[in-house]
Amino acid sequence: MAAIKVHGAVYSTATQRVFACLYEKEVEFELVPVDMSTGAHKQGPYLCLNPFGQLPAFEHGDLKLFESRAINQYIVHEFPNKGTQLKCPGSKGMGILSMWMEVEAHQYDPVASKLAWELAFKPMFGMTTDLAVVEENEAKLAKVLDIYETRLSGSKYLAGESFSLADLHHLPVTQVLLGTRTKKLFDSRPHVSAWVAAITARPAWCKVLAVQKH
Repeated sequence: MAAIKVHGAVYSTATQRVFACLYEKEVEFELVPVDMSTGAHKQGPYLCLNPFGQLPAFEHGDLKLFESRAINQYIVHEFPNKGTQLKCPGSKGMGILSMWMEVEAHQYDPVASKLAWELAFKPMFGMTTDLAVVEENEAKLAKVLDIYETRLSGSKYLAGESFSLADLHHLPVTQVLLGTRTKKLFDSRPHVSAWVAAITARPAWCKVLAVQKH
């Protein structure tokens, strides 16, 4: 089998999303570090892999992909018999899965990522948190999580009773927010809280966190 290469950084949430999928599928890969501090992601060699200059990029044989969610869909379909399924059976199942993946990408992540930037990454870089932006986006996230609470009151995971890409894609940014004041928005909703506890405790995600620490 052709070797899989992930060009990225262990602290990149989008790269972590791909790591989590590969670990869930029990697929071996090579990390090719990209040093964002030197601007390597904006330079010629890397731009041949991802012309937008963002992490990560992915190679499998002669296939080159970018955009973490697209990469993960490829991994799930390319290795259907390895590790965790991460998808839902049948056309109805795939429709439900696709819907919640869209919700994560368009309703959850934009707001959650703004909060992660203000509350976690800005302080890390010695920048000042904009509390007005935080309050605005916490209000937006609360509305999204209210919808999640309703959904999760009827199923263990977002797309049904099995852990899927719809859940996995939430992990990196959610993990960041659990270390901030925004954690209260998850904790105050019992079904959301139980879901977060379940997905963040998965062995594959724990491996991602262990790699990050090293």
